[in-house]
Amino acid sequence: MSSQSDMPEIGKISPAIFSELIFPRLGAKSDDVLIGPQHGVDVGIARIGDKAVSFTTDPIFIVPEYGWEKAAWFAIHIIASDSVTSGLHPKFLSIDLNLPMSMTKQQLDLVWKTMHRECEKLGINVITGHTARYEGCNYPMVGGATMIGVGGLDEYVSPRFAKAGDKIIITKGPAIEATGIFAAAFPQLIEKKFGKKFAEKVQKIFYQMSVVEDALTAISIGVRDNGVSSMHDATECGIWGGLYEVARAAGLGVRIEKEKIVVQEGVREICDWLKIDPYASISEGTLIISCRPHKAQQVVGSLLAKGINASIVGELTVAEGGMVLVENGTEKELLHPIVDPFWRAFYDATAHQSIQ
Repeated sequence: MSSQSDMPEIGKISPAIFSELIFPRLGAKSDDVLIGPQHGVDVGIARIGDKAVSFTTDPIFIVPEYGWEKAAWFAIHIIASDSVTSGLHPKFLSIDLNLPMSMTKQQLDLVWKTMHRECEKLGINVITGHTARYEGCNYPMVGGATMIGVGGLDEYVSPRFAKAGDKIIITKGPAIEATGIFAAAFPQLIEKKFGKKFAEKVQKIFYQMSVVEDALTAISIGVRDNGVSSMHDATECGIWGGLYEVARAAGLGVRIEKEKIVVQEGVREICDWLKIDPYASISEGTLIISCRPHKAQQVVGSLLAKGINASIVGELTVAEGGMVLVENGTEKELLHPIVDPFWRAFYDATAHQSIQ
């Protein structure tokens, strides 16, 4: 039996709670479900006619402290980033906005204009929704949305297509979201600590918190036996959590060489200051790709040509190989962090800034 103590203090539920409470109860069965719910897999896929259709659902996450335009940009790219990891192009958006009573017409106008602009850029049509202000609704979680992707039945990717020997490619490196969020929310603190030039540099990381271009670039080389077998964005618990989830969902092991992972300039300084492990910290914008060996270098080359830093960092192995992390030539077990260290650091910084 589960208890309150089994639930995480904050963030996503554990694989154990998911397996106990959610996975056994998924409503009516359907033979048209190609990819159903799995812990660590952000997209479900169904067969509708001769098409594969992906479904991704996420909160609408609006943080006023980022500035309304940045906050709205991020809200769309969070869900688009999950959607595109299916290998299918996002096409439609159903969105529910449950807004705080404090939100003004002017603020909503700026938020929605930005959301419209980003959807238009990405080729996404807002097909239905609900918009209202209610008592009891507060930032940052102000609703939810489902994004739908459409493509051929031979075009989607999933950990089920991954095989032992597939190379692991990581884009942008660790803690992209942790750094981008902190830079947007606390620019004065960063400037005071590191200087104006550094603060301006890390501000630019905010707009790297999307894997849409990363994913579309990768699958342009080919999918499944001709290229990319799976994709996963490293959100909560960062690269270590994401790698663990990919291998677990594929039923495989993984061997990763830490020193081969690219690191964005400015990330180490911010994470050292916050006293958090960048590799275990939230990293929307970092894409984990598994790819057939004969196409891996081509995928990396295509990403680099788009200005997206990336590298081959290891490979999937047979399940018996386990989860292995090589650091400074020494092998150790790759563990899931379980709790992302960023949020406590973020809340502490918020409290510190409020008393300045």
